[in-house]
Amino acid sequence: MARRVFFSFEYAHDVWRANVVRKSGITKGIKASGYIDAAEFEKVKKKGNPAIKEWIDEQLKSTTVTVILVGAHTYKSKWVKYEIKASKKRGNGLLGIDISEINDQNEDTSQWCGEIPKSYRFYRWNKDKGYENLGKWIEKAAKEAGK
Repeated sequence: MARRVFFSFEYAHDVWRANVVRKSGITKGIKASGYIDAAEFEKVKKKGNPAIKEWIDEQLKSTTVTVILVGAHTYKSKWVKYEIKASKKRGNGLLGIDISEINDQNEDTSQWCGEIPKSYRFYRWNKDKGYENLGKWIEKAAKEAGK
């Protein structure tokens, strides 16, 4: 079944890694939401916090699962925290994926954040074969949320 999925991540540090994950699912029936290009992001950011919240809320509409892509700075992001809270309020299925070992555009990895949330399933992209399993993880999260 095709799912509309919101991807939550810390933009400044992890957009490249997040795109690796997002693009892996394009051929597997996943419609991605929560992505914004750099120019659009800067426009929204300049309008202030209310505009950012409005953009997030609009992106979450019609989604059934929120995937939190976890890098070194994820849990420090107020927007990731807001996205998780808003996703829970919507009743979305939640899952986390460690993306710290995915190479960025400079072939660098980031530091593991060391935090594993207890309120949703958590996977490691490389170790748990994310490219092969992302669709299964999303489907499982959706079913667990009754979606």
